[in-house]
Amino acid sequence: METEAAATSPPLHDSITPVPTVGIITISDRASAGDYADLGGPALKTVAEGYGWSVQSEAVIPDELARIQETIRAFSAQGCGLILTTGGTGITVRDVTPEAIRAIMRVELPGFGEAMRMESMKVTPNGILSRSLAAVVDQSLVIALPGKPSGAVECLNIVAGAVQHAVALAQRVPTSC
Repeated sequence: METEAAATSPPLHDSITPVPTVGIITISDRASAGDYADLGGPALKTVAEGYGWSVQSEAVIPDELARIQETIRAFSAQGCGLILTTGGTGITVRDVTPEAIRAIMRVELPGFGEAMRMESMKVTPNGILSRSLAAVVDQSLVIALPGKPSGAVECLNIVAGAVQHAVALAQRVPTSC
């Protein structure tokens, strides 16, 4: 239902700042092994395209620190100004997405994670357990979203209004601010 709302929303970009080019990374041991279908990546793709963003790259990888970092850096090198990850933001031993991102980031944007957690807690008290975050890696805005497809979509919708400006800043594009 959140996906449909985003898909019918007007695009979140202006005529001056470039439309974000997006990379989507699903981080899941089981989905990467083929044990079940990736639902989070396709859900995020639908939402991103609904916002008028161009999805350029997609990957499904295991919960492995080095693989997460390599994939983020590869997508950034390919020109993805916005990289969305889904999965690995919980508190199990294999949930290493925040650690992977923090080890390669230039700067963290704590407001993104704070807003996602605050709004998620209105849906479920377990929202407080999420370690979702946003950071600048190389010249890309990286947003780590929950692994549950509905949670990933909800969280992206919460922060979508700030994405275009944050991507422009990460890519050092002059802005009005």
